Amino acid sequence: MFDTVLVANRGEIAVRVIRTLRRLGVRSVAVYSDADAGAPHVAAADIAVRIGPAPAAQSYLSIPAVIDATRATGAQAIHPGYGFLSENTAFAAACADAGIAFVGPPASAIEAMGDKIRAKQTVAKAGVPVVPGSDGAGLSDEELAAAVEQVGYPVLLKPSAGGGGKGMREVHRPADLADAIASARREARASFGDDTLLVERLITTPRHIEIQVLADAHGNVVHLGERECSLQRRHQKIVEEAPSALLTPAQRERMGAAAVEAARAVGYTGAGTVEFIVGGDRPEEFFFMEMNTRLQVEHPVTEEVYGVDLVESQLRIAAGEEQPWPRRIRASGHAIEVRIYAEDPSAGFLPTGGRILALREPADVRVDSGVAAGGVVGSDYDPMLAKVIAWGQNRDDALRRLDGALRDTVLLGLGTNVGFLRALLADPDVRAARLDTGLVGRRVDDWTAAELPDDVLTAAAGHALLALEPAGPVVDPFDVPGGWRIGEPAWTTWRMLVAGHEPVVVRIRGRAARAEVAVGDAPAVPVSVRRAGDALTVTLDGVTRHCVCAQDGETLWLGRDGHAWAIREQEPLDAARSTADGAGGPVLSPMPGTVTVVEVTEGQQVTAGDRLVVVEAMKMEHVLTAPVDGVVRELRARAGATVAKDAVLAVVEPVENQES
Repeated sequence: MFDTVLVANRGEIAVRVIRTLRRLGVRSVAVYSDADAGAPHVAAADIAVRIGPAPAAQSYLSIPAVIDATRATGAQAIHPGYGFLSENTAFAAACADAGIAFVGPPASAIEAMGDKIRAKQTVAKAGVPVVPGSDGAGLSDEELAAAVEQVGYPVLLKPSAGGGGKGMREVHRPADLADAIASARREARASFGDDTLLVERLITTPRHIEIQVLADAHGNVVHLGERECSLQRRHQKIVEEAPSALLTPAQRERMGAAAVEAARAVGYTGAGTVEFIVGGDRPEEFFFMEMNTRLQVEHPVTEEVYGVDLVESQLRIAAGEEQPWPRRIRASGHAIEVRIYAEDPSAGFLPTGGRILALREPADVRVDSGVAAGGVVGSDYDPMLAKVIAWGQNRDDALRRLDGALRDTVLLGLGTNVGFLRALLADPDVRAARLDTGLVGRRVDDWTAAELPDDVLTAAAGHALLALEPAGPVVDPFDVPGGWRIGEPAWTTWRMLVAGHEPVVVRIRGRAARAEVAVGDAPAVPVSVRRAGDALTVTLDGVTRHCVCAQDGETLWLGRDGHAWAIREQEPLDAARSTADGAGGPVLSPMPGTVTVVEVTEGQQVTAGDRLVVVEAMKMEHVLTAPVDGVVRELRARAGATVAKDAVLAVVEPVENQES
């Protein structure tokens, strides 16, 4: 085993790898960019080395910087985690040239499986079934269009050079093909530095099932069952489980054997995952999609079910050990993982960001986390913050434990998908394992249209009332909210605004310990509110609930049962401005990010729905369109410029304004 290992990554995977290194008694080295100087993975490591500024290309993707840090700290091996340099052939080769052990497969295996076109050809020769599609490399736009016509609609465009759903586009009709090719190439180029695309037949109601393999340098290859990863948004997994409820033992062995042959076909070593697509209506058929030549984000569910530390296995394989896995590989129970993202599910899963004001992670389940209270989530890196993994004797037990863990999760200061995940996991189709990769896209509105509970607004009003009440041993009655008077106390009124909901007028009077509140047009009911630190306790009409609160300027964050709400008072002028904006006017950036494309010019006439600007953040593209028919004025967007959330990128002056 190695004495010192450098972890060439960040976030939760870096923390997770360091945890295994510490357990094995191996010294760990972290690397970090300027944006991550105070990150948890830096604090967790024995040594930390700065490798550059925030952009990944100048830090985590800089091969010379990582190699230099390895040499400077005397590390004998590099664990790449996933993403960044984990599937970079040049990096694996650079490690070999420098005499540093790369905790992963040889460069030849990465190269063979990293190119999806070559990978399909390689595994097909080994007898592994593949999805019908194009098999030529470097196709032009015209050749791609011809391949689509041959395969037949619907099709899936996929970058040849990378995975993770980046650059993938579904195309269902010829009219959409040209834009889909351009967009897929642009995102593939930005994500992988290569815009080569391939075409595959789109499998209807597909299920995404993958097989975990381990291979040592002595010719031994085994598989550790499957993971079901069918619950996805934007081709990115959000829920993973092991085993799959779809497969029979016979199907599991067939897929496992195919995965082993795929690994053997490229001389694979280390931990890897062979991904298959299975038609939900024909589960006996499966097709090879790709092989991820690295550790997967969802590896914890396999670890929980099979009792194997996959990171330890990777390290021992890289150190030359033979078969560093149990001689009898046996599954036990069921495990489910959810990914917590900094995103807004109700806005098409757009990335969010901000400072983490409060963080409470659940106990009694596994949490792989890369964030801490006080940390800032920016737009430089992937929006995944943490993973919550629950194990149970069976699937129902795992789902119940996972829901309880999400209920206990609090993260305030930025929008996350925790509440969405609870709604998703409670859905009857999900609980019955009636899954496919398009389910989330079809039903997202069902899980994001949650009503705003009255007690949340009551808690906000009570919190505001507490802030107004005088403190000290002697209280002047005229300082009490509502003022002292002979008759009844006066009402204090706020017009409260919560993102995604209409403003609501809330009235409260009395003292926080004994008051009455009226939300909207509802009658007044008794309420009492008390605060201890960041814990806010609200008793409304005899029912007591507890939440966590945090203040960020004029915004109050409240968290309860896995949900979080950002609440602020809406001023009358703000309300009037919001009403006017509905007629057109400013086009705002929906997220912090970088302008990648500007498709209009100052003074250009546009029609409602026309593309104006493309903004990219956290490896996601968002197209901004004209809200109304009109003329582009005040065009402020510039390709390559960094923009803040709600920054004005352009103004569309409605046609009726010009006519008047």
